[in-house]
Amino acid sequence: MATRRSRVLENWERLVRATLQREQLRSAGQGLAGAGAGGAGLASAVPPSLVKTTNIEQILQAADDIADEDPNVARILCEQAYTMAQNLDPHSEGRGVLQFKTGLMSVIKQKLAKKDGAVIDRQRDIERLWNFYLTYKRRHRIDELQREQQRWRESGTFSTNLGEMESRMIEMKKVFATLRALLDVLEVLVGDSATDELSRQIMEEVKRIKISDGTLRGELTPYNIIPLDAPSVTNVVGFFPEVRAAISAIGYTADLPRLPANSGAPQLRKLDMFDLLEFVFGFQEDNVRNQRENVVMTIANAQARLGLLDGVEPKIDEKAVAEVFDKVLDNYKRWCKYLGIRVVWNSTAALNKSRKLIFLSLYFLIWGEAANVRFLPECICYIFHHMAKELDAILDSSEASPANSCTSSNGSVSYLKEIISPIYKTMAAEAANNNNGQAAHSAWRNYDDFNEYFWSPSCFQLKWPPQKDSLFLREPKGRIRTSKCSFVEHRTYLHLYRSFHRLWIFLLLMFQGLTIVAFHNGKINLNTFKIILCTAPAFFILNFIESCLDVLLLYGAYRMTRRFAISRLFIRLFWFGLASAAMTYLYLKVLDERKQSDSFYFRIYILVLGVYAAIRVTFALIVKIPACHTVSDITDPWSFFQFFKWIYQERYFVGRGLFEKTSDYARYVIFWLVILACKFTFAYFLQIKPLVGPTNIIVELHDLQYSWHDLVSKGNKNALTILSLWAPVLAIYLMDILIWYTLLSAIVGGWMGARARLGEIRSLEMLHRRFETFPEAFTKNLVSPRASGIPLSRQVPQEAQDTNKIYAAKFSPFWNEIIKSLREEDYISNREMDLLVIPSNCGSLRLVQWPLFLLTSKILLAIDLALDCKDSQADLWNRIAKDEYMVYAVKECYYSVERILYSLVEGEGRAWVERLFRMLNNSISEGSLVLTINLEKLQLVVSRFTALTGLLIRDETPERVRGAAEAVYDLYYVITHNLLTSNFREEFDTLLARARNRGRLFSTIFWPNDPELKEQVKRLHLLLTVKDSAANIPKNLEACRRLQFFTNSLFMKMPAAKPVSEMMPFCVFTPYYSETVLYSSSEIRSENEDGISILFYLQKIFPDEWANFLERINLDESSADEIQDNSNDALELRFWVSYRGQTLARTVRGMMYYRRALILQSYLERRSLGGLEDGYSHADYRNIQGYELSSDARAQADLKFTYVVSCQIYGQQKHKKAPEAADIALLMQRNEALRVAFIHEEETVSSDGKPLKEYYSKLLKADVHGKDQEIYSIKLPGNPKLGEGKPENQNHAIIFTRGDAVQTIDMNQDNYLEEAMKMRNLLDEFRANHGLRPPTILGVREHVFTGSVSSLAWFMSNQETSFVTLGQRVLAYPLKVRMHYGHPDVFDRIFHITRGGVSKASRVINISEDIYAGFNSTLRQGNITHHEYIQVGKGRDVGLNQIALFEGKVAGGNGEQVLSRDVYRLGHLFDFFRMLSFFFTTVGYYVCTMMTVLTVYIFLYGRVYLALSGIDSAIARKARLLGNTALDAALNAQFLVQIGIFTAVPMIIGFILEQGLMQAVFSFVTMQLQLCSVFFTFSLGTRTHYFGRTILHGGAKYRATGRGFVVRHIPFAENYRLYSRSHFVKAFEVTILLIVYIAYGYTDGGASTFILVTISSWFLVISWLFAPYIFNPSGFEWQKTVDDYDNWTSWLFYKGGVGVKGEQSWESWWDEEQAHIHTWRGRILETILSLRFLIFQYGIVYKLHLTGHNTSLGLYGFSWIVLLVIVLVFKVFTFTPGKIHVQLTIRFIQGATAIGSIVFIILAVIFTALTIADLFASVLGFIATGWAVLSIAITWRSVVKRLGLWDSLREIARLYDAGMGILIFIPVAVLSWFPFVSTFQSRLLFNQAFSRGLEISLILAGNKANVQS
Repeated sequence: MATRRSRVLENWERLVRATLQREQLRSAGQGLAGAGAGGAGLASAVPPSLVKTTNIEQILQAADDIADEDPNVARILCEQAYTMAQNLDPHSEGRGVLQFKTGLMSVIKQKLAKKDGAVIDRQRDIERLWNFYLTYKRRHRIDELQREQQRWRESGTFSTNLGEMESRMIEMKKVFATLRALLDVLEVLVGDSATDELSRQIMEEVKRIKISDGTLRGELTPYNIIPLDAPSVTNVVGFFPEVRAAISAIGYTADLPRLPANSGAPQLRKLDMFDLLEFVFGFQEDNVRNQRENVVMTIANAQARLGLLDGVEPKIDEKAVAEVFDKVLDNYKRWCKYLGIRVVWNSTAALNKSRKLIFLSLYFLIWGEAANVRFLPECICYIFHHMAKELDAILDSSEASPANSCTSSNGSVSYLKEIISPIYKTMAAEAANNNNGQAAHSAWRNYDDFNEYFWSPSCFQLKWPPQKDSLFLREPKGRIRTSKCSFVEHRTYLHLYRSFHRLWIFLLLMFQGLTIVAFHNGKINLNTFKIILCTAPAFFILNFIESCLDVLLLYGAYRMTRRFAISRLFIRLFWFGLASAAMTYLYLKVLDERKQSDSFYFRIYILVLGVYAAIRVTFALIVKIPACHTVSDITDPWSFFQFFKWIYQERYFVGRGLFEKTSDYARYVIFWLVILACKFTFAYFLQIKPLVGPTNIIVELHDLQYSWHDLVSKGNKNALTILSLWAPVLAIYLMDILIWYTLLSAIVGGWMGARARLGEIRSLEMLHRRFETFPEAFTKNLVSPRASGIPLSRQVPQEAQDTNKIYAAKFSPFWNEIIKSLREEDYISNREMDLLVIPSNCGSLRLVQWPLFLLTSKILLAIDLALDCKDSQADLWNRIAKDEYMVYAVKECYYSVERILYSLVEGEGRAWVERLFRMLNNSISEGSLVLTINLEKLQLVVSRFTALTGLLIRDETPERVRGAAEAVYDLYYVITHNLLTSNFREEFDTLLARARNRGRLFSTIFWPNDPELKEQVKRLHLLLTVKDSAANIPKNLEACRRLQFFTNSLFMKMPAAKPVSEMMPFCVFTPYYSETVLYSSSEIRSENEDGISILFYLQKIFPDEWANFLERINLDESSADEIQDNSNDALELRFWVSYRGQTLARTVRGMMYYRRALILQSYLERRSLGGLEDGYSHADYRNIQGYELSSDARAQADLKFTYVVSCQIYGQQKHKKAPEAADIALLMQRNEALRVAFIHEEETVSSDGKPLKEYYSKLLKADVHGKDQEIYSIKLPGNPKLGEGKPENQNHAIIFTRGDAVQTIDMNQDNYLEEAMKMRNLLDEFRANHGLRPPTILGVREHVFTGSVSSLAWFMSNQETSFVTLGQRVLAYPLKVRMHYGHPDVFDRIFHITRGGVSKASRVINISEDIYAGFNSTLRQGNITHHEYIQVGKGRDVGLNQIALFEGKVAGGNGEQVLSRDVYRLGHLFDFFRMLSFFFTTVGYYVCTMMTVLTVYIFLYGRVYLALSGIDSAIARKARLLGNTALDAALNAQFLVQIGIFTAVPMIIGFILEQGLMQAVFSFVTMQLQLCSVFFTFSLGTRTHYFGRTILHGGAKYRATGRGFVVRHIPFAENYRLYSRSHFVKAFEVTILLIVYIAYGYTDGGASTFILVTISSWFLVISWLFAPYIFNPSGFEWQKTVDDYDNWTSWLFYKGGVGVKGEQSWESWWDEEQAHIHTWRGRILETILSLRFLIFQYGIVYKLHLTGHNTSLGLYGFSWIVLLVIVLVFKVFTFTPGKIHVQLTIRFIQGATAIGSIVFIILAVIFTALTIADLFASVLGFIATGWAVLSIAITWRSVVKRLGLWDSLREIARLYDAGMGILIFIPVAVLSWFPFVSTFQSRLLFNQAFSRGLEISLILAGNKANVQS
C-alpha cells in the first residue's frame, strides 16, 4: 500500500512540474483560477469530454462549496480531480482539456501557497478527508433524515407540513452532493485493498451506502419531471395515485419472459417492461429513461381524465390504456389497412393491458431513437411492424433473448446501429447531393421520397432487417442513384397549372363563354349555343395538357413510383388525347352543319357530351360531395366503380377522405357561389363587353400604316393590336377573384366576429360599466366545479351571501394575480395596483366589495349630493342610486367604519359605537336620517376618520397608538357635537360622561393586525382619500388592451374548465438558434451614430413603464443612474429592456405564466395526494400568498405542463463562452420547470485513427447549484441537420416533450397570465365537436406587440393582426382550409409525432416549414380550427429592410410550395370549392400579387407597342374607340390592389369590430397620412420579385431579419444592394415605358389623359424607388446624406476579390446577384425575358426626326453600329494602361475623343434633322438595349469570359448601377437640403415621444462634439 502511494505521489509531483513549465498557457490558468475564486466556480470549467465519463464536475463543485470551510479538504478534492483528468486524457487531446488542467493546477498552486510555506503531509489526506466527512454528516443530521425518509417511503403518506420539508430537502440536496463527492474521493484514495483500520472503516461506509442508502443517490440522480430511476421525497409528483398506478402498470409482470441473470437489474427501482425492451433491442439507456417517463405521464394523465384513483395500491383503468394505445398506433393500423397487411396482433380485444402497454412502449422507443427517420412516419410503421413481430415471439418464450434484427456480427445489440444508422446514412448521402440547396430538387431524394417508398407493398422487398444492398438504401454515387418516389419537384411555373388545373380550366372556359355571348350582343339562341359548345373541345384539350404535364413532370420518379399510379397517368393521357381529337372533329362537323338543315352531328355531339357530363357529375358526387360519401363506400367492392374512381382521383396513403359535413360543405359552396356571381357579372359588363366593339372595328381595319418596319402583322387582322387590347383585361380577369374573395371574407369574418362577441368591451368606460358581470362570467367559464365547491365564510348567515358575493370571492384571487403580474411587468404603478385589486369578499362584510378604481371619488360625490340635499332621505338615496357603484361605495364605507371602530375600542367606547350605529340603522329604516344627523358636517367627520385611517395603515408603534387614540376621540367629539342633531347629543354625552371624566375613554386601542381587517382599513382609507377619477386607470395602453380583451373573452363561447388534474397535459416547444436571449448592459447603453441607445429609445417610447420600473426597484428619475451600482438592479434593468424586445427571455417569461396559472388553479382546487381535501377555512381560500410554494400544486402543474426550448447550438455557445450561453443558463436558474435541449458534438477518433464526430441530443435543467444538469443524452446516427435548420432543431428535441398537446412557440413571442388561465379551456377543444373529425391543430389568435415602435411596425402589426384574426377566422370556418401559418398553434401531439412531426424539413422545398404541418395534418384527415377567446403575443419586424427580408422569405417559401407534392395533392383532392379557398389563401395570393404587377407591364408594353408602331394614331383616325371602359376597369382594379386598399378592407372591418367605427376611421386615415399605400405598393414588389424568382431559378432561403430595435439609419449603399434588382431596376423599366408612352402615344386629351391612365404606374415607380429612403430613420438629414454618398461611391468603385464580401465591394455584390442563374433552363428563360428590352431601340429608331418616314430594316441595323461606336468610346474612356509611359498618350486620345464626340453631335444637330429630343430618345433606346445585352451576357457568363469581354461588361454594368444610384440619390439629396423634411420624416416614422427624443439626442450629440473639439 505504501509503495503504491509513494508511486502515486511521485507521479503527481512530476505532473505538477511538467504543467508549471508550460509558460505559454499561464494566462489561461490564471483566468480559470480567477473563475474558481469567483462566483463561477471550478465546476463550470470542466470540459464536456471529462464530464461524460467521470464525476469530476461534482468533485470540483464540492471543492467550491467547502473551500471556505476547510481549504485543505478542498485542495485534496482538486488534486483528485486533476488525477482523474490526467488518467482519462493523459495527452490532453479533448477539446479544452489542456486549458482546464493548466488552470486547475494554478488553483492548486494557490491553495498550496495559502499554507504559508508549511509542509503538506499527503500521507494524512485520507484521514483528514474521512474526519471531515464524518463531521459534515453529523452537522447536517444525515442519518436522521434518512430514517425519516424511510418511514415516509414505507408508509406512503406525508406530513402536513410538506412545504417546509420540501424546502429543507432542496437545501439538503447540496449537502448530499458534497457527501457523495467526498465518499467517491475516499473510495478512490483507499483503493481496492483496505490494509489498516481507517481504510476498512471507509470501505464499510462505502459498501453500506451502495447497498442500503438510497438517499444520496436518490436525491442526486437526474430526472426530468418524475423521479423514476431513484426515489425522491423532494418531488411530490411521484406519489400521485395515477402516477403510482402508471408506474405499477409498466412493471415486470409474471407473464413476461425472464431476463438473464447478467442483464444488470436496477438498484434503486423495480424491473419493468422497458428493461426488457432495452435488453431485447439494444435501445440506448437514456432513450429508455426518456420514454419510460413519457409513457408513465401519458398513461397517468389518461387515467386522471377518467377520474382520480383511491386506495393504497391504485390500478390503471383498462380504458385509459386502450385510449392511448389506439391513438398512438392509429397511423400504424391505417398503414396496414392501406397496404392490405395484417397488424401484428390478431385483434385489439384479445390484447390484455400489459401487451398493449409493451407495444405502446416499443413504438415510443423506436420513435425516440429514430433521429431524422422521425420525419418518415410510415418508415417508423414498417420498423415497428417487424420489431413488434419479433417482440411478440419473444414474449411467448420463457426467457428473453436479443432480437436478431438488432444484433450485430460481433454480438452487440444496438437498435441505433443496426436499424437507424443505415437509413440515416442513405438520407445523409442524398442530402449531400443537394449542393447546399443549390441543386435541382429532382437531383436528390428528400424526406418525402424516402417516406413514400413505404406507401407501396413493394416496400416489403426491403426485407427485415433492411438489406444494405437494397435499392432503397443505395447511396448515390455519380450518376448512379435511386430515383425519386411518386413526385418530382421540377422547377417550373407549369406546376401552377398542373396543381390547380380545375381552376384555370374553369376560368378560361367561363371567359370563353362570356366572350362568345358578348360578341353575340348578349343574345343566347341556338346559334349562340352552338358556338358556346366550342368550350367542350377546349375542356378536353386543357385536360389533355394537364395530363401531358403529369407525365412529363413525373420524369425522374418512374422507377420508384407505384405501377398503378404510372398506369393511371398514361390511361388519362390516352383518354384525353383521344377525347380531344374526337370532340374537336365532332365540333368542326357541327360548325359545318350550320350551313345545312341537317343536325345529325349536333345530336351526336350533344349525346356524347351529355353522357360524359353525367358520368363526370356522378363520380364528382360520389368522390367529392360529403352527402354522397356513403354511396362511395357502398360502390367500393364493384370493380367498375373502383376503376373509374381510381381514374377520376388518385388514391394515395394521404389525402383520402378529404370531405366535410354536408352542412359545412354547403356553407363554403354558397360562399364561393356569391363570389363567382359577382366576379363574372363584373367581368362581363365592365371587362369583356366594352371590348367587343373596338375589337370588331380593329379586325375590319385594313391597310394600316406602321411607323416601323413591320415584321409580323401582315394579314393577321391586327392580331397584336387586339392582343395588346385584351391582354391586360385578361390578366385582371384571372386575378380579380382575389378582390372579391377579400371583400366577402371581410364581411363574413366581421359578421362572425360580432356573433362571437368580439369587441364588446373595447374601452375603459365599457370595462367599468360591465365589471359587475365579470365574476359570474369568469366563474362559469374559467373556474372548475372543484374550485367552485370551496365554501365561503361560515361566520355569515347563508341568506346574507348573495350570488354576486360568491362569484366575486371566486373571482378575486385570479383577478388580483393578474393585476400583480401587470405590476411585475411594470405596466401599472403601485398606486394603480392598489386601485385595481379586488378584495377577497370572503370576510364578514355583508356586500360585494369591488375594486377601488370603480369606487374612487364616489364617497366625495355622495357627500356633495348630501350637502346639496334639501329633501328627504328617499330623495337623497334615489340620487345616489343612479350610480350603482356609488351605492356600493356608500354601503361599504358605512359597514367598514362600523367594523373598524368596533374592533379598535372596548368597554364604553365599544358601547358608544354599538349605540351610534343602532341609532343610525333605526333612522335609516324609518327614513329619518336627514333629521338624525347634520348633513353639512359629513365632510368634517370624513376628515377626522381619514386622519385615523392614515395612522392605522402603518405599522404599530407606541406613538401611533397614542395618536390613534386621540384621533378616535376627535372623531367621537365631531360626531357627537357636530354630526348628530341636538336631540341626540345630550344622550351620548350622558352615556360616556363618566368614562370621559376619568380619562379612560378610548385609552386602549386594539391595533388592526388581522390581515382581513388591515386590508379593510387600507381600502377604506383609499376610498376616502383618492379624489381624482379612476376613469383612466390603468393609464398604460397595453394594460388597458390586455384587460379589455381578457374581460371581453369571458363572454365568448368556450368549453367549461375542468379541474387541473383532469385537463389535457401539454408542452410548450420553442426552437432557438442564436438570437438575442437577454440584452447585456453594454448593448442597452451603447449609442448609435445619433447618440441613441436602446435604453434611451425605450425610455422615450415607454415613459410610463420606465417610471413604474424605477418605482419597483425603489429609485426615482434623479437616481436612475445609480442602477449600475447595484448588481440586482442592473440585472433587473437588463430584463426590463429585454422584455420590451423580441428576446428569448421575454418568451420564456410569457410561457412560464402557464405554470403559474396552473399552480394557482390547482392550489385553489385543493387536491391532496389522496384526492380532495375538505374543510379549508375561508381564510385559507382568501389568502393565496405564497401559493407558488405549494408542493402539491407545483407537482400537479409539472404533471400537466412542460416547457422545452431547443437551443440547437447551446453546446457550442457554452464552449465558446458566448454570452447567450450564460443568459440561457440564467433563464434555467430563474425558471425551475424550463428544460433546454441542444445538439452536442463530440470529437472522437475511430479505430483506424481517423477523427470522427459524434452527435447527441441532450436535455438539461438547472441543478440545486444553478448549474446545468444533464437529464438525458441520446446518441444520434450523425449530424441531425440534413434539411432546414429550424425543423431539424424541432425534430431532435421533440422527443423530450410531454403531454397530449404541444404548442409551438417562436422565440419572438410573449404570453400573459390572464390568457394562460384559459389554456385548459382551449385544450378541451380537442374533445369538442368541430365537424366530422376531432381537431388536430387548434389555431390561436395573436397580438402583435411591436406595433408601437414605428409607423412601419404599425402597418405590419395591423396587417398581421387582420390575418391572424379575421382572415384565419374565415379560413377555419366556413372555408375549412385553415393551415398552420407559424405560431402559436396547439398541436395534437400524439397525432403529429406519429405522422411525421410538427413541421417538414427537406432542404429548400420546405423552407416555409410551418405551413407543411397544416398541409400534412389536413392530408392525413386532421381538422384545423381557430379560436379567438385566447391570445398570444407576437413580435414582428419593425424596419423596412427587416420587413422586406421577411416578406422575401415568405414569398420564396410560397414559390417553393408551388413545386411541392403537398400543394399538388391538396389541389387535386379537395373538392372544387374547397380547392378555390385553398388556392387563393396560400400560393394563389402570391400568384395574384404577381399578376397585379404583371398587369402594369402587360398594359404598358401593349401601349408602347401601339405607340412605337404608330397603330394607335392610325386606329384613332379611323375609329375613335379603343375600349377605354374595359381598360379603365382593369387598371382601377389593379391600382386598388397595388396600393393595398383590398388589403386594408379586412383591416378596417377588424378595426370597426374591435375598436369601434370612429376609431376605425381615425386609424385608417392616420395610416394613409403615414403613407401606408407607399409601403403596401413597395411590399407588392418585394413579394412579386422573390416569388417569381424562386419559381424561375430557386434561391429561397432563410433570411435572418434580426429582431432588434430599429433606431439606426440605413446607409444608401445598403438599401441599394438590397433593393436594386427587386425594385429599382423594375421601377426604371416602368419609367422608360411611361416616358415612351407619353412621348409617342396618341390620345385625344393630351398629356393629362396619359397621366390619368397611368397614375397607378407612376405611383408604383415612386414607391419602388423612394420608399426605402422615406421609411429610413434620418433618411433626409443632410450630414447623413453626405456620408451616405461617400460610403456609396467607395463601395461602388472598390475592387472585389477573394474573400471580399458584397457589403464591401460592388464587384463582389454584382457577382453574388447573378449566382441564382446556374441552370440551362434558367439561362434560356432569362434570355427570353431579356429580349423585351429590344423593342425600345427598334421602335424609337423609326420615330426619330432624323430618319423621317424611312421604315427600312437597314436603319435599325445602322442603329446597332452607332451603339457599337458608343461602346467603343466608353471603352476608350475607361481604359487604364498598365505602363506609365503610355498614360499621356491615352489621356490625349481620351480628350480628343471627348471633344470629337461633342463636336460631332453639335454638327449633326445643326446640319441634319437630328434634334435634341432625338438625342434623348436615342439615349432611352440605347439604355434599354444595353441592359438587354448586359442581362443576356451575364446569363451566359462562361461564353463571355471565354471571349475575353467580361471585364468590359463589368464596367458597363458598374456604369448602369452608378447611373441608377445617382438618379435615386439626387431627389434624396435635394430634399435633405430642407431641414423641415427631416423633421417631418421623424414625425412620420415614429411616435411623438420618440420624435422629441430624437431631436434632443441630436442636440446632445452636437454639444458633445463641440466639447470634444
